[in-house]
Amino acid sequence: MIGLIFGETEFPKYILKEVKKKHNYIIIDLTKKKIFKKDKNSYSVSIGQFGKIISILKSNNCKKVLFAGKVSKPNFKSVKLDLKGIYYLPKIIKSSKLGDAAILKKIIKILRHENIRTVSSNKYTPEISLSKGIYSSIKPNFKDKKDIRCGEKALKKSGNFSFVQGVVCRNNKVIALEGRSGTKSMILSVKKINKIQSGVLIKFPKKKQDKRIDLPTIGLETFKQCKKAGLKGIVLKHNLNIFLNKMKSIQFAKKNKMFILVK
Repeated sequence: MIGLIFGETEFPKYILKEVKKKHNYIIIDLTKKKIFKKDKNSYSVSIGQFGKIISILKSNNCKKVLFAGKVSKPNFKSVKLDLKGIYYLPKIIKSSKLGDAAILKKIIKILRHENIRTVSSNKYTPEISLSKGIYSSIKPNFKDKKDIRCGEKALKKSGNFSFVQGVVCRNNKVIALEGRSGTKSMILSVKKINKIQSGVLIKFPKKKQDKRIDLPTIGLETFKQCKKAGLKGIVLKHNLNIFLNKMKSIQFAKKNKMFILVK
């Protein structure tokens, strides 16, 4: 039995679809709108109800959990608490000051203390991650490679910011850096400059990121946004990515003469 701890975004829905094919599961639904309430194996829980979360997992013999989706910083004044929640809340509040990912890391530590191990989503859905290679007919040229190096340097420098996973570089300059609002907002801020596609989106894990959670995620919508912004390609890290709608995305890239590079 695997415990699926789900937050917002479309990724949990994809994970659920794949896990259903092969494994028994329960869902700890942390979403505000109770997205998974129709699933008979789903439990809607507040992020502050640690006693309830642990009790559900243990009563269902879940010794492993998988995190997927975004768990945003809650309003701690209105969050529902149980006894364990009251005990752990100060630690969660302290972690939240470091960003949303830090909240998940603290929850992982709490679960580990309860002998519940966290595994990567890639363990159950390895097919949604790309390994090294070029997945398009177009290859990065000399100019593109300069933009890629520019982006890699920018991400290294911004490693202290827990929310930075992406950067857009064009003409060897950083023109957009991912903020708390995510990749989509970053790409939407980029303007197409001419008919010739130029510029690169680089999506790498954060410098001190726990690889079991919050891996850089792209999909067909990401490619459509990049196309609209006039970008030429997307660069990812070997097996440290989540690639949704893989075949459709690759077909879109080929049709629109965009490259996909995994380093």
